Amino acid sequence: MAHGKTFEVTEETFGKEVLESDLPVLIDFWAEWCGPCKMIEPHVVALSEEYEGKLRVGRLDADSNPSIMMEYGIMGIPTLILFKDGQPVERLIGYMPKDRIVSKLEPHLG
Repeated sequence: MAHGKTFEVTEETFGKEVLESDLPVLIDFWAEWCGPCKMIEPHVVALSEEYEGKLRVGRLDADSNPSIMMEYGIMGIPTLILFKDGQPVERLIGYMPKDRIVSKLEPHLG
């Protein structure tokens, strides 16, 4: 399970924690059985610490929250979606190195 400055998101908390957040929010859509999800998790945790105050990082269990998965058309995990002002502005699918994730997020965090 992730640590650092990450927080858990559920269907019940998604609106308040993600869509109404003053800061951009990166959501990691993951599942316990997903190998690539486990591989990307340390990057997600590191981002939550390195960007504290500029970015909130949440994790959503795909198996426990199917309606959010359907709402955002998520077909595979891990999927990272960056929400800014309640809107998805960046979507990263599958495992990727941390520097590649950062290069996709940075333009939105100015």
